Amino acid sequence: MIGKEQPEEARDLDVQAKAGEGGLGPRVAVGFALVLTLVLGALSGLVMYPAAQHLRSLQDGPQADATLVAAGSGCFLGGCKVRFEAEGRTVVANLPVGSGHGDDLAGERLTVRYREGDPQVVASQDDVGGGGPALLTVLFGASAVLFLLALVWSTVTLRRQRRAEAVQPAVPV
Repeated sequence: MIGKEQPEEARDLDVQAKAGEGGLGPRVAVGFALVLTLVLGALSGLVMYPAAQHLRSLQDGPQADATLVAAGSGCFLGGCKVRFEAEGRTVVANLPVGSGHGDDLAGERLTVRYREGDPQVVASQDDVGGGGPALLTVLFGASAVLFLLALVWSTVTLRRQRRAEAVQPAVPV
């Protein structure tokens, strides 16, 4: 309105209407939460849990003294290499995803366990309990459950809100 002041209630309604225009719609938010739930659940169940199980499977494997050949921050992603003697030969193998030797330097000594008959399958003695992947399995799984609960709660709230709006008569402006 030009030249006239709007009543305070009308201004509040205008501000509320404009605030709701730029945000995500409720269906997009629910879809986003569903995708995030599925991604976190997949990371937990399809990536981190098998990695933790792989590390645990080497607990009873033969033990050897090894030297880090390649180390650094990429260790957690499977970028560490170790050299050790196994079954009468020198083996250079990658430590698996989830190894906890990111702060170690090349040339450092450590104890490894390997699969008998296949020394290329190796893990650090410190990691065979499951380590980082076991922790991430729990964290990603708990996050997926949290997002699933938020998804259910928001869906129920939106349905109740729509029913309440359908029951209330429209107020003329």
